[in-house]
Amino acid sequence: MAIDQLVRPLLGVELFQGLKPLQITEIARRADRIVFRPGDVIVAEDTTGDAAILIVAGDAARVSGPGIGGDIEPVAPGSLVGEMAMLVDTVHSSTVVARSAVRALRISRAELLEQMEADPALAEHFVACISGRLSRLAADLRAVDAALDQTSREMSAARQTIQTYH
Repeated sequence: MAIDQLVRPLLGVELFQGLKPLQITEIARRADRIVFRPGDVIVAEDTTGDAAILIVAGDAARVSGPGIGGDIEPVAPGSLVGEMAMLVDTVHSSTVVARSAVRALRISRAELLEQMEADPALAEHFVACISGRLSRLAADLRAVDAALDQTSREMSAARQTIQTYH
């Protein structure tokens, strides 16, 4: 695969957006090119990960994990599977399986940490992205908490009203 074919999928990943072309090219250069055959497990639930897998081409599916009932969930080309594993120790929460031949990039934590050590701006970028996500999550949780609190107050008021009339 030519380097431009490897860089293109990285450009669509939210976590990599805003990086300089040279940084993205270096991530692609350091990544392992890998091919999964139909039925191969790309990541397995409850296993420790040390890399993220960027699906470049082919059909994959999430077959177990949070929110999966009886149906499987397609994983489209351009998806980054096990994203946090390339940054920190983590346990995969889902199993993703190749449904056809899947071409992918394996971005290992060791290689990415080495690159961040050589290029601290890359580490700063990832910290800013993850911090932004956590801030949005915290705001969402505060909104849910406020809505639950409001609902609880309304239910208490309704109970009092019912008790008053009985």
